[in-house]
Amino acid sequence: MITVTLQKQAPAINATFTCAEGITALSGPSGAGKSTLLQLIAGLQKPDHGRITIGADVIFDSKKNINLPAHKRRIGLVFQDSLLFPHLSVLQNLRYGISDHNTSFEKTIAILELAPLFHRRPATLSGGERQRVAIGRALLASPRLLLMDEPLANLDDAKKQDILLLIKSLPKTFGLPVIYVSHASDEVAMIADKTLHIQQGQITT
Repeated sequence: MITVTLQKQAPAINATFTCAEGITALSGPSGAGKSTLLQLIAGLQKPDHGRITIGADVIFDSKKNINLPAHKRRIGLVFQDSLLFPHLSVLQNLRYGISDHNTSFEKTIAILELAPLFHRRPATLSGGERQRVAIGRALLASPRLLLMDEPLANLDDAKKQDILLLIKSLPKTFGLPVIYVSHASDEVAMIADKTLHIQQGQITT
């Protein structure tokens, strides 16, 4: 169970919600605060007040002065831009930051069909291939929560369908919850187990 209660003045965020298994979609117009909320959960920005828990672990609590740094939160991140290292091969990108206790390298590679891409550089990959590598790299860090910020925004419709099916399978296959940010209602309808709407920094449903 993920519990989030956050307040921040600039940019304005006031959000309280919980999510359990499956995919929780965070939907709303551009500028509503979706990406900022993910950054607050991930530890890339600091809330002014609030509390975040993952299971029994508290990763942020303003009253108790708890604020785990991003690299200790075990939260995987996949962005609109895959953010792969251009000078490294796909295999080197996947191995970068791999968790010492990861035991599912072969499983991850097989499910995402990444082995044929190992020796290629990111510049030679299609948009869909780059996002599969980015998802693989996030999973290989052994996260307990996966945050995805508009991961399909740069893909055409044909590639989106394949990646959406892959994303939909992640919670069951890897046993972790996903918070998925998108303003595309068709994406949300296809994969979300729960949908939260955000408007001007406020969760409305």
